[in-house]
Amino acid sequence: MKLAEYVKLLDHPWRLLYINFIGGLARGFGVAIGFTILGAVLIYFLRILVMLNLPLIGDFIAEIVRMVQLKV
Repeated sequence: MKLAEYVKLLDHPWRLLYINFIGGLARGFGVAIGFTILGAVLIYFLRILVMLNLPLIGDFIAEIVRMVQLKV
């Protein structure tokens, strides 16, 4: 159960804070990278939908893609 290691960790609160801080940074970095990849894939598929020239949806998606590209 690693109870001894847990008690040792509780005896050193700064180490516990450090470990939690590093874990939080890693989770935040992972979320940022994941959101970037997901956004890129979404924009890619939206561009494909625009190229299909769908009547109503194509204009709407083209406007969204234009807005995203202007922000970059």
